[in-house]
Amino acid sequence: MKAKEGLIDVLNTILSADLVAINQYFVQAKLCEHWGYARLHRKVRERSIGVMKDADTLIGHILYLENVPKVHRMTTVHLGETVPEQLKLDLKAERDMLELLSNGVLYSTKVADFTTRHLLESMAKDVDAHIDWIEAQMETIKRVGLALYLAEQIKDDR
Repeated sequence: MKAKEGLIDVLNTILSADLVAINQYFVQAKLCEHWGYARLHRKVRERSIGVMKDADTLIGHILYLENVPKVHRMTTVHLGETVPEQLKLDLKAERDMLELLSNGVLYSTKVADFTTRHLLESMAKDVDAHIDWIEAQMETIKRVGLALYLAEQIKDDR
């Protein structure tokens, strides 16, 4: 199936942002593991894998639309050197991604590609849920303090 005009650019932009996010989350998960925050390590690593699955889906969709994914537009990976810095950078990345996805939903609706719209809406729901999680972590740090928050991250309650 041929892509509607401009849609591949939208999808490649989202894909590039996903590839940056995968690296950001993966390295930050390893940092959390190194610091001994097992619970936080598991959660951030799961997010990295989730974004990797989104990238895989986008690549498959771009191929379905008879195009080749373009990944040369990747931006700099931003890494937090502390847990609060990580949360702040992750929140920015997720909000930026939600904006890209929302714009993609609008564009795919405009060009009447409802399959792409559904795909991007599904991804946006996941991003929105992760924004809620990050905001909850930041609020918890404000309420109980960083030391107590981090003490709770040492446990892995699987």
